[in-house]
Amino acid sequence: MFGLRKTLSNLFNLQKVDEQWYESLEEALLLGDVGMSATQTLISQLRREAKNQKAESAEDLKMILATLVENLLSKLERPQNPLDFLPSTPGQPTVWLIVGVNGAGKTTSIGKICHHFQQSGRKVLLGAGDTFRAAAREQLIAWGERNQVAVIAQESGDSAAVAHDAVKAGQSRQQDIVIIDTAGRLSTQAHLMDELKKVKRVIGKAQESAPHETILVIDGNTGQNGMAQVKAFHEALNLTGIIVTKLDGTAKGGILCAIASELSDNPPSVLAIGLGEQLSDLKPFNASEFAKSLIPK
Repeated sequence: MFGLRKTLSNLFNLQKVDEQWYESLEEALLLGDVGMSATQTLISQLRREAKNQKAESAEDLKMILATLVENLLSKLERPQNPLDFLPSTPGQPTVWLIVGVNGAGKTTSIGKICHHFQQSGRKVLLGAGDTFRAAAREQLIAWGERNQVAVIAQESGDSAAVAHDAVKAGQSRQQDIVIIDTAGRLSTQAHLMDELKKVKRVIGKAQESAPHETILVIDGNTGQNGMAQVKAFHEALNLTGIIVTKLDGTAKGGILCAIASELSDNPPSVLAIGLGEQLSDLKPFNASEFAKSLIPK
């Protein structure tokens, strides 16, 4: 159970709805990583709908808030999630570029994505673009062996060269999808962010229109720091999607509401959420299901 859901459950069990109740709700949302913008919007909408619907009980307000959260999160859901549908042309694989900070779970997520696509009969090739850490390359190779897929790697060299070689190998080997890992980096490290831009350009030269997906992996426990990561990486790379990891255990869960609110004009889609360590624990994002996990109707 998300921390936010537990806090809200206690609040909605109260009988009396007054100004203090709304203040407690605001505090719960903020502490649950929903963010100031989304919190203010949700409470404003809740007050208005409560008045329009003449809702007086906490149970009635819970039903209304659940719908409002679902509507907010729907901005992050693609009509057709690429985890569920992946058209491919022989010799022109779909290319995914995976980015994020150290410790977010990029390499583990790649292993799970790889497993997901293999389960649906897709041919997958991995590119070990994290050339800073030998352990990262070894970890990706281990995931490749676990999934029985090839991994393009170099003992030395830069990540752009690995990305180029991976795309070309994917073309020649008639792969459906090429997934390229990158080194973790802070969004404030300008020279490393510039390197990611170079990797993306090189991929585009190796195959026109690639990468087809530029995916940021964020840790669901990082709170508003996660929001800062999304903004910075989106500005630098024009993200197409986000994977949120580690949403089991102590995660509060509200970060997706913050993303939907603060990037309302052009939010990258949330493609999947990670709910555990098993290969099957990466789930395609569904706004309705996620909203119910935060605020059950």
